[in-house]
Amino acid sequence: MTHSLRAALVIAAAALAVWPGGFASAQEACGQAAAGLATIAAVRDGRTLLLADGREIRLAAIEVTEASRAALVALAEGRALTLRSAPGGTDRYGRPTVFAYPPGGPQSLQQTLLEQGLARMSARVDEKNCVLALLAAERAARDAGRGLWADPNFAPLRAENLPRIAAERGQFALVEGKVLSVRESGATIYVNFGRRWTRDFTVTILKRTQRTFAGAGLDPKGLEGRRIRVRGWIEQRAGPVIAATAPEQIEVLD
Repeated sequence: MTHSLRAALVIAAAALAVWPGGFASAQEACGQAAAGLATIAAVRDGRTLLLADGREIRLAAIEVTEASRAALVALAEGRALTLRSAPGGTDRYGRPTVFAYPPGGPQSLQQTLLEQGLARMSARVDEKNCVLALLAAERAARDAGRGLWADPNFAPLRAENLPRIAAERGQFALVEGKVLSVRESGATIYVNFGRRWTRDFTVTILKRTQRTFAGAGLDPKGLEGRRIRVRGWIEQRAGPVIAATAPEQIEVLD
């Protein structure tokens, strides 16, 4: 069995354990009830769209690069799209966050950008119906070396490569490695990739979210000795850290 197939099966099993309908649900439209058609007047950047009525909206569930804008222009500018509200409704600036679809199309613009290798799935999706589809689209592009995945700078970072991780501080990244230990202290679970917590890479999980992780088939304590891939924003605390607030941030690779 190949490495990528094992990873896909582990993720699928976790999803099926908690999400009714499993793969069937994963193929349903992302987002809440459609709000009708909206004409896109302009593309601000790789995930920000200006509507003909003057409103500005943001595409949910993806992280983009400068190269994403040109693809989004081709997909959206001057066209009418079906918009579906994302959970949460707005970003911190009050802009609506949405999943956008061509009229009658089964696949969101987000999934198309992921398949083209011009976006990465966000750390938090909050949309259980489509996590599997988005992960699968991203993985297919990564395995094929499409788009940003052709650039080694976007390859998942190795957990032991501390200088490389430090260089990405404040940036969104994927990090892979073998978990050495899982420890609890106060209100936090620490998923450690090295022996020196003041220096080595760590993933933190708040204990109050442990039930959410367990409900998704992901027991943080069971990660010890496993190879995982984690996505999120790299912070510098005692050492480099990614805070995992949602189970979709972690993929078990073996």
